[in-house]
Order: sequence, then C-alpha cells, then structure tokens
Amino acid sequence: MTTTIFLQQLVNGISVGSLYALVAIGYTMVYGILRLINFAHGDLLMVAAYAAIFGIGIFSNPWIAFPLAILITGCIGVLLDRAAYRPLRNAPRISLLISAIGASFLLENLFLVIFGGVPRPFPRPDFFARVIEIGGLRIQVLTIYAPLITILLVLGLLYIVYWTKAGKAMRAASRDFETTRLMGINLDRIIALTFLLGSCLAAAGGIMWAMKYPQVNPFMGIFPGIKAFIAAVLGGIGNITGAVIGGFLLGLGEIMIVALMPELAQYRDALAFVILILVLLFRPTGIMGETTVE
Repeated sequence: MTTTIFLQQLVNGISVGSLYALVAIGYTMVYGILRLINFAHGDLLMVAAYAAIFGIGIFSNPWIAFPLAILITGCIGVLLDRAAYRPLRNAPRISLLISAIGASFLLENLFLVIFGGVPRPFPRPDFFARVIEIGGLRIQVLTIYAPLITILLVLGLLYIVYWTKAGKAMRAASRDFETTRLMGINLDRIIALTFLLGSCLAAAGGIMWAMKYPQVNPFMGIFPGIKAFIAAVLGGIGNITGAVIGGFLLGLGEIMIVALMPELAQYRDALAFVILILVLLFRPTGIMGETTVE
C-alpha cells in the first residue's frame, strides 16, 4: 500500500468514526442514567434524514433545513421517552428493553408506510460535495468537516454536562438515581433533556451520513445504529469520552482493515460484531468504563 492510499483511507476512517461517535453518545447518555439500551436511537438517523429532505424541499436552503431537522428529531427523541419509556420507569428493565425494540420497529414501519421502501436521493449541498486535492489526496469536503463538526458538538455537550446545573443533575442521576430524586431534582425533566441532547447529536450524524451515502430509506439507521452501539460498548458505555473514542476507533478499524486486506471487504460489517464479542469477553467495561460494585 502506498503512502497516499494509506493516508486516504486514514482520513476516510476518521470521517466514518466521527459519525459513529455522534450516534454512540446518545446510547451512552441514556444508558448512563436509565441503564437502558435505546434500540430506537439508531432510527433517529433516518428520521433526521427524511426531515432534512423535506426541509430542503420547503425552504430550498440547507442551512435552514438542517438545524430544523435536528430540532425536530430532538423533539421526537423526547416524545419517544414520554410515550415509550416514562410509563415504564419503575417497571423491570426487561420491559424497558422490549419497549425500546418496539419503538424501533414502530419508527421503521411507520416511515415505510408513509414514504414507501424505495430509496430517495438525498439533496447533498454542492459545498459538501466538492472534492479538494491535498498532496495527491482527493478528499471530499464533507470528509474533512465531519470530524470537525463532531468535535465542536462534543465540546458543546461536555460544557453542558460539566459546567451547567442540568449537567450536574445528569451526572448525579447517572451515579445514584434514587438519591438524586430524593434531593428534589426533577428526574423526568433531566431525562427528557438527555434524550433531547442525544437525539440532536444522532440527527447531526444522520444528516452527515445521508450526505456521505446519499440514499435515504426507512431502514437506513439500523446498521449505523448497531455500530454506534458497538462503539459505545468499546469505549465504555455510560462514558461520553469513551463513546467518542470508541466511535473513532471503530471507524478507523473498519476502514483500515479493509484497506490492508481487501479480501475482507465483504465482511466489513461482521468485523464490528467480532470487535463487540472480543470486548465483552476481555474488557466488558470498555476502554474508559469503570468497574462498579453492587
């Protein structure tokens, strides 16, 4: 492999990893507070992509359509908590898990009925579609901006989590749910904020995913969602920094393994599951996870 090809694949891996990282944060935030794997989270990518398509159709301006799609998706994430999870707050965790799976199927099939199963082209703005050359590398502008946007969004999230009262309440709830409630904190409001932030980040990832792979269908969020979950486990589910690290490592691992061994290209998706199995076997808490004592 030449140096140019290696660098090209490295940049691609960082770009894909940044998208996994954005979605993984939502998984890890919800798990950190509710100890729930929100399987409907990956489908919010698809919701954001469809919202962006219709936003561009209405406003003819992606700079209006994209933020609006992110906001709509965030609100749907809050509605998801309100309808599917809040009524089961005191139920066994298996009930929450079943509800999450049901919510995922509901979103997928609802959009299938409304929009049909035929993939729709995503109207990628010309700015992000441009290709630039740097030292022999041909890089799409989106490939450069995706990691930068991810870093900015993560820094904003970390500011909220560590420097605001709501963020302190979120961290307290993740440590001790019941004690936080006894301290007079409105947990339903904090959980709704958690779903809002996580869903907005997933929406941003979904829009960039749709621009990178410009076809939208009701099931487009399944595999990116599963891989983002694997990234969250790899980094240490419940840890925001770990989710970001896990996302970048998974993206880099996928792209570089295929680049070094092209014969494994058809097994690219399977490699993510191999990583998940190895992590669960040898490091169940992930890279940044903490071992807790019951």
